[in-house]
Amino acid sequence: MSRVVHFEIQADDVERAKAFYSAVFDWEFEDYGEFTGSTYWGIMTGPDDEPGINGGLLPRPADSFGVHQPDPTAA
Repeated sequence: MSRVVHFEIQADDVERAKAFYSAVFDWEFEDYGEFTGSTYWGIMTGPDDEPGINGGLLPRPADSFGVHQPDPTAA
């Protein structure tokens, strides 16, 4: 089985998410928008010479389900 090499987090408020993950996990963020053509932040979870994976942070493409709104994907 192949190992995980990348993960992505979608957020309603990207700046709030960056502040949270930076404070809680000490993650660092790099603006990749120049390469992707849209808002996209690379997530560095630690030094390259240590085990782990890096990821990406981007705006959520659609509204989240509301409190009184059923999840249409739920079975």
